[in-house]
Amino acid sequence: MEFSAYIQSEWAWIVLFVMAIFVGMSKTGVQGLAILTVPMLAMTFGAKPSTGLMLPVLCFADVIGVSYYRRQAEWKYIIRLLPMAIAGFFLALWVDKMIPASEFKHLMGACLALVLAVMLWSQWRGKENMLIDKWWYSPLFGLLGGFTTMIGNAAGPVMAIYLLSTRMPKLAFVGTNAWFFLCVNFLKLPFQLFAWHNISLTTLAIDACAIPFVLIGAFLGIRLVKFLPERGFRIFTTIVTIVSVIVMLLT
Repeated sequence: MEFSAYIQSEWAWIVLFVMAIFVGMSKTGVQGLAILTVPMLAMTFGAKPSTGLMLPVLCFADVIGVSYYRRQAEWKYIIRLLPMAIAGFFLALWVDKMIPASEFKHLMGACLALVLAVMLWSQWRGKENMLIDKWWYSPLFGLLGGFTTMIGNAAGPVMAIYLLSTRMPKLAFVGTNAWFFLCVNFLKLPFQLFAWHNISLTTLAIDACAIPFVLIGAFLGIRLVKFLPERGFRIFTTIVTIVSVIVMLLT
């Protein structure tokens, strides 16, 4: 099995393994951290090939996250998000034919920056939940989440902003996030396989090499969630999300 089409230097292996650690951490508590690897993966492997390379790793990490936090999910929020997330898949397939990747990455970053600003303003005003019950709020985040995850596995900040706005406890936050992405990422597999053709036996073999590093990241994420108090968890997640949005805007 020939890896040279994807792995052309030692640096590519380093990027892959760092991505795996960050993915493991993001699925077990450090929400949004995986987005920091998206620009590096795109530069190393190519924008569209990197999404196919990353997706099976995400699915494996989702299974770990759900296994650990299986009883913590708030399913009412997942049910509100999923239908429009699937619609976001089809929107992404259409946009992929219309707009260069560099353009919609900046569009995603601008959308995230706007909703993050609204959330932070609401918290500062002491009205954290003023939008969460609006009829359009959850469908909007579902659509944006489905779109961004299909285009570049970049929905971490979308979900982080949405879940932060619900003010749910940290374990419910992590469990809800884990179940949502388990559903979304496994639903994405047929699109990546049959529409974009960027998952193959070669990419799966490369992903298998990353599994130990996913496990390391998952362990670190679980330990960090246990260590951080509720307020500290929210502050840490907000900071990581802000950094994620900045990375998306600048890359």
